[in-house]
Amino acid sequence: MTNIRPPRPSPAESAGRPPVAVVAVRKLFGTDNGDAILLLGVTIFLVLFGLVMVLSASFVISGQGGNGDFFGIFLRQGLFALIGIPVMLMVGRLPAVFWRRWARHFVILGVGLQALVVFTPLGYEYGGNRNWLYIGGFTAQPSEFLKLALAVWLAAVLADKADGLRSWQDVIFPALPLSFFSIGMVLVGDDLGTAGVMLAMVLGALYFAGAPLGKLLLLVAGLIAGAIAFAFSSPSRSSRITVWIDGCRPEDYEGVCWQVVHGTWALGSGGLFGVGLGNSSAKWSWLPHAESDFIFAIIGEELGLVGALVVLAVFVALAIAFVRLVRTQADPFRRIAIGAVMTWLVVQSFVNIAVVLGMLPVLGVPLPFISAGGSSLVATLLAVGVVLSLARNAPLVEASR
Repeated sequence: MTNIRPPRPSPAESAGRPPVAVVAVRKLFGTDNGDAILLLGVTIFLVLFGLVMVLSASFVISGQGGNGDFFGIFLRQGLFALIGIPVMLMVGRLPAVFWRRWARHFVILGVGLQALVVFTPLGYEYGGNRNWLYIGGFTAQPSEFLKLALAVWLAAVLADKADGLRSWQDVIFPALPLSFFSIGMVLVGDDLGTAGVMLAMVLGALYFAGAPLGKLLLLVAGLIAGAIAFAFSSPSRSSRITVWIDGCRPEDYEGVCWQVVHGTWALGSGGLFGVGLGNSSAKWSWLPHAESDFIFAIIGEELGLVGALVVLAVFVALAIAFVRLVRTQADPFRRIAIGAVMTWLVVQSFVNIAVVLGMLPVLGVPLPFISAGGSSLVATLLAVGVVLSLARNAPLVEASR
């Protein structure tokens, strides 16, 4: 029997066809929104890249338990990625009305879980922060999920008054009391970094709801004054801030300066192209939390300036996708929710990298999608899923196209 191959399509027939991968994503989400597809692609790339870096940065500390389990942290992170990515894809198929209808229930649940951390023996302290929940051998950080619940709830309560927030009463009520209460419970656990990211997210939601810029600036000034007072209320926090302002003294080297100095040394030793993947020296018990809060230092050491710049470029692409999605939303609820999630992820990325670079004092926030930490990874993937859900079949602002 003669094998007859079907004729290849002519260039004219192939012209204008989107790539196969794009078609598959469009079928998966039922959307032609290129910005949502870009957001999904960048997110999955960051997660996969993060798994590689977590493996490289964590195998030393994983093997220090004496049981020879050098892949413990990596396998745990991989498990959370296997859970988080399908959940993100499933959540991305939900209708936008689901989030508005259930926003109040989500924020009540988030506040309730955070209250368990603060007011019950189920909460426990790690690294100086009481921000973890321990139940039946399972640990979680409720504040990560509280961020998402707060973002959706803020969008729900501000949507009806969007672009009409003229007075202080409109700006403050009903958004700020519950928001400040939630942030206050995080501060009770001494987690200043997470509280700062949440404050930025609340301000971002108000901005995208159309709050007057002058009132927002006054609010920011008041919050900065309060943050400074809170930061200097603890010897641990004040010492970190003093070191950041005045620099490290020899007597501080083995104390508050240890992590900062070794993070800087790791970045500096990477040079242009790095020492090679897996060849970091800092992760050999020199740099605390190399697999989580200071993973960007390991990226700079192993992949060099080029690798660090590529990571920064990918986060810029993530921000661009978010901005384009926000600008095209005609529905205020979708615009505010996407803007709040964007503020959360972009500000947290900036804070993490700025801490490693010495631009900010040590605050202890993970690098989204990359740092080790199951609660952070699942919560950020869930947040992207919510954004994908809101971007599906959304009424768009035609003038911005």
